Amino acid sequence: MKIPFWEKAFKKDKSFLFGSEPNKTVTEFESFFDKGWEILDVGCGDGKNSLYLAEKGFENIDAFDISEAAIEKLKRLSDEKGLNVNAKAEQLQNFEFSKEYGLVMSFGVYHFVEKDVWKKFILKAKEHTCVGGIHIVQLFNDNVAPSPDIAPFAVGMAKDGEIKELYEDWEILQFLSYEFEEKHPGVPLHKHASNKLVARKIR
Repeated sequence: MKIPFWEKAFKKDKSFLFGSEPNKTVTEFESFFDKGWEILDVGCGDGKNSLYLAEKGFENIDAFDISEAAIEKLKRLSDEKGLNVNAKAEQLQNFEFSKEYGLVMSFGVYHFVEKDVWKKFILKAKEHTCVGGIHIVQLFNDNVAPSPDIAPFAVGMAKDGEIKELYEDWEILQFLSYEFEEKHPGVPLHKHASNKLVARKIR
């Protein structure tokens, strides 16, 4: 079984393959968030976004990821910082919604599960979001083929703009379609095509 390259980084507390700073979209839209909200970090990795919000005083944070190494790292880091993040290892298709969330965020996750799975998950997440709540989604689209390092795992690549169609009944605060380059250990400089969406539930 091929192991994704990020698993090695998840096992090192001082190494952050995707950076230790929160995603800039989180900080850009932070003023929209309510401190009383329940927050769900989908495919949280080693938890940089959850840890940032916890440090900012958000207390009701659930986070999950398929990687047990990532969740173990997140728990260690949150304990070291004296923060409370409810983190667990779980697959997207097995997650059960038991509460209403104000913020659901997902960065670089959905294209790693089958499209019917992530679409069903999003519809469930929308149902379990309070009025005024925010969803932040970033995922790769197939305008650019997946790089060799992720190709075996990228089973749910979206069409450009497809994510926006799922939020036609919400207020779109931001939608971006863009390409960017990055480099990983053992993988030369390569390009990804991505969509990013920030949407608010209006009714």
